Amino acid sequence: MRREFLKLCSMAGLGLSVPVGRSAQAGPGKEPDLYEGPYYIVLNASGGWDTTYLMDPKGIDGINRLYQEGDIQSQGPHTFAPTATQIEAGMSNEDFYQAYGDELLVLNGLDYSVNNHSPCSRYMATGKLDSLAFPTFAALVAACKGPSCPLAFMTFGNYSNTGNLVPMARVPYPQSLKLLANADGVQGNPKAPYHDDFVNERIERALQEQMDSRLSRARLPRMERAQSMLYAAQINSKTLKRVAPYIADKIPKQRLATQAEIALSSFKAGVAVSANLSIGQFDSHANNDRDQMKLIPEFLAGIDYVMKRSEALGIREKLVVVIQSEMGRTPTYNKGEGKDHWSIGSIMFMGQGIRGKRVLGATDEKQFLIPIHPESLAKDPEKGIRVRPEHIHTALREHAGIADHPFSKRFPLKVPETELLKGLWG
Repeated sequence: MRREFLKLCSMAGLGLSVPVGRSAQAGPGKEPDLYEGPYYIVLNASGGWDTTYLMDPKGIDGINRLYQEGDIQSQGPHTFAPTATQIEAGMSNEDFYQAYGDELLVLNGLDYSVNNHSPCSRYMATGKLDSLAFPTFAALVAACKGPSCPLAFMTFGNYSNTGNLVPMARVPYPQSLKLLANADGVQGNPKAPYHDDFVNERIERALQEQMDSRLSRARLPRMERAQSMLYAAQINSKTLKRVAPYIADKIPKQRLATQAEIALSSFKAGVAVSANLSIGQFDSHANNDRDQMKLIPEFLAGIDYVMKRSEALGIREKLVVVIQSEMGRTPTYNKGEGKDHWSIGSIMFMGQGIRGKRVLGATDEKQFLIPIHPESLAKDPEKGIRVRPEHIHTALREHAGIADHPFSKRFPLKVPETELLKGLWG
């Protein structure tokens, strides 16, 4: 049974483990502690979104062809491109800002520094441009806050390096999660268990005794890890049963909604800390307007699902949401009616501890960024700084309370004290 469970974990891309010391002290049948939040979601518009069709509208000098400057709409401090009449499905900008404008923090004029997909994706995910070793923020916060959670860091694509700090969990379909949640049942059927409860208790006791015995003897690291994973499989298969009651009976078909359903039910069950959600195809080198008007509404509808479903599960107030892409689109169209890569963009946040109804930073009429003062966060073309991903990640680490954690110090971002974004979260 355990061999089959580990096989299922491998097929799902899971690396389930419990630290050896913790396992040895847990006692027979002891499950890892329930993680109760905060929960972190990073949503990626992979390929490079056109920010001028979302949170940084222009409508001048041919930068956009679907609206003019006078058509730009606003909700509180937010300005956005009008899209309600341009889309066929998904969520319009008008509906999105009406629903979430008061919770939303937008930062325009983010400097990606380069405009190639691979380094930009890595840079946005980790805050470090010139290293392949750094973990994503989602992986780092999972390692710091919930290393014993069976699905601590969940990812559904995009750059997902863990820095070897925490296992990476890939669960592509809700049905796969159901199978994992009911791994002790034949073909995932909780009504057809492989063993009775008293047999499982004896298995756990025997594994615990083996762990205690082996910990007293010197062993090779590979053998120690194998033994730890065997014990973890026993404990985690039991822990993952917590997820089953929270998986929706009606599985959503939209890409982000499906990913969100898996992540949010795992959050609610206390077996996950963070999730990296992603949809692609934003790389609109041809037919920019058509593609962006299809993808941006789908992306916003996915965010809407995250918020509404988390509220239904009773965890919305515990969410921290990062909404990003690895680049923007040029202010000019190419010969194929598309827009190419642009190294200036935007990022959005909402959730626990983040004061919304704010817009920071800006780009000018030619879509070049305007520097901001790191303390006042006001536009300061003369003495301000160019906000880059390392500034954002340093602030995220502070917000999560992990800036001084040994794992964070292992991967320093080295932002000068004079460039720290003071009061970013309000």
